[in-house]
Amino acid sequence: MFSIKDIIKAQEKISKYILKTPLIRLEILDSLLGCQVFIKAETVQKTNSFKIRGALNKMISMDRSELENGVVAASSGNHGKGVAYVAKLLNVKATIVVPDSTPQIKIDGIESYGASVVKCPYEDRHKVAQTLSKDHGYSIIHPYDDYDIMAGQGTIGLEIIEDCPDMDYVIVPIGGGGLISGVSTAIKESKSNTKIVGIEPKRMCRYTKSFEKGEPVILPPQKSIADAILTLTPGDRPFPVVKKYVDNIVTVDEDKIAQGSITLLSVGKLMAEFSSAIGIAAAMERSHPVGKNSKVCFVISGGNVSLEDILLQI
Repeated sequence: MFSIKDIIKAQEKISKYILKTPLIRLEILDSLLGCQVFIKAETVQKTNSFKIRGALNKMISMDRSELENGVVAASSGNHGKGVAYVAKLLNVKATIVVPDSTPQIKIDGIESYGASVVKCPYEDRHKVAQTLSKDHGYSIIHPYDDYDIMAGQGTIGLEIIEDCPDMDYVIVPIGGGGLISGVSTAIKESKSNTKIVGIEPKRMCRYTKSFEKGEPVILPPQKSIADAILTLTPGDRPFPVVKKYVDNIVTVDEDKIAQGSITLLSVGKLMAEFSSAIGIAAAMERSHPVGKNSKVCFVISGGNVSLEDILLQI
């Protein structure tokens, strides 16, 4: 059973390879967001995303025989960049399958670590990765539906509680659920009073729809500016964890998502992807109930975005 013990073990394994990212008290955003704002800045993590945590924990836990033919990962970009970094570290071949709409900055990042990139429609990326695995003997490094991945991402939660034990809320973007399942487990099993709120695009609200039905659902493909969190269905492993530990899930309208990154950059002076700043966008709409004295941590999960992409949304 997945627990905080798995996350603590992951922290022991990966801590020497990653950065303990800063928890920034960003008072300048308090009045705009209606709370005491803290930023968990995974934008400054190696590979500029939290994804390296899970990729490291997974790949350094594998037998060398599982790595000898290489690895393959389906990704919207950030997971692929993390896998590529770890593959280079371990001197193994990596192939990353990305949507054909993936921003060039993410593709460039993946290739900078020596990995090969295969493009396809985003709804087909897992099928393509499975085919490559079967044809070439590559081991699949799943982006979220894997307990080692979830444990690696959960180290963020351990760091938040270590730096601010009395945090009232932690706001987390949701894609397949690897990040929020790990973070919520770390926090709830160490300090149950902290509330966990997940944020997803209204256009691709797979967790909201799944909880309404009582089981995971598969949504039809949709385009969204939140390109990093467009998974069609919750992961089988994260889903029950999210159901157990996440207090609330909020959706954000498509035309509001970009405002999170714009505000974080223009007012907070931090640059983040649209997907990772979606919690800021939700707070600006007062979509989750926090008070002005509430200590609220926004997990800003990635910074692989160009300034031009943000400026285009202004």
